[in-house]
Amino acid sequence: MLVCLGAVAAQALLGSRVKVTKDRGKPLESGLAPVVLVTIHPSAILRERDEPAREEAFAAFVADLRVVQEALTASPAGDVPRT
Repeated sequence: MLVCLGAVAAQALLGSRVKVTKDRGKPLESGLAPVVLVTIHPSAILRERDEPAREEAFAAFVADLRVVQEALTASPAGDVPRT
């Protein structure tokens, strides 16, 4: 499993076609790992304009990490379904 935190990491590893705003939270096809996922960098949460926006960004980040958790526990054989 490869999790790219932020656009810089995602584009450095996956190319400019990957956009965190469009691709976050869903497994992507890549030869780098059986499952690749992109999400925001955690520091982006701290840069949100106010507390409600930070809470929303944090909840979305946690949802992305739950996708990671589900992918890691999906199959004892390590076969991870892709969407």
